[in-house]
Amino acid sequence: MAQQADMQNRKVCIGVIAGAHGVNGLVRVKSFTADPEDVAAYGPVTDAAGLRRFRIEVTGAARDMLLARIDGVADRNAAEALRGVELHVERDRLPAPDADEFYHADLIGLAARSKDGSEIGAVTALYDYGAGDMIEIRTAGGRVELLPFTKSVVPEVDLEHGFVVIDPPSETYARPEDERPEDERVEAGT
Repeated sequence: MAQQADMQNRKVCIGVIAGAHGVNGLVRVKSFTADPEDVAAYGPVTDAAGLRRFRIEVTGAARDMLLARIDGVADRNAAEALRGVELHVERDRLPAPDADEFYHADLIGLAARSKDGSEIGAVTALYDYGAGDMIEIRTAGGRVELLPFTKSVVPEVDLEHGFVVIDPPSETYARPEDERPEDERVEAGT
């Protein structure tokens, strides 16, 4: 239950300001919500540190971005100064995800275990490169593994107990150096 309470106190990035649009203070916003216009549906948002608060009004779209007005931003210079600002909301303001769906913020920090229950490391990030989500695991030895976030590779996500089970495909999983066959090992200095 402590894990669930901690999840509810987290902030979730729902978009990022990509730059200015025009001269009247509009900004271009890359939305990370399922329905892009929902970036403005959860009330005021904050920057990553929670120091600045923004009210967003979506006014349209251009290419793959939303166009939005932000209270207090009235010209291009002020809009351009917001380029790169991530837009966050408290996790508890978002709707509960459907079964087998997860907010990335809920997964980061979870322990990563093998199918036999032994500790592998921890989830450090999730990425979407366009062909599907990838889960990043930092092993206990400090190595970083990037694996497909699929049901076959991550067959179990237990938010209540704070862990994921990892069953990596053997052909892509980077084994520790001492577990590799002799012909795969790289000699130091070459």
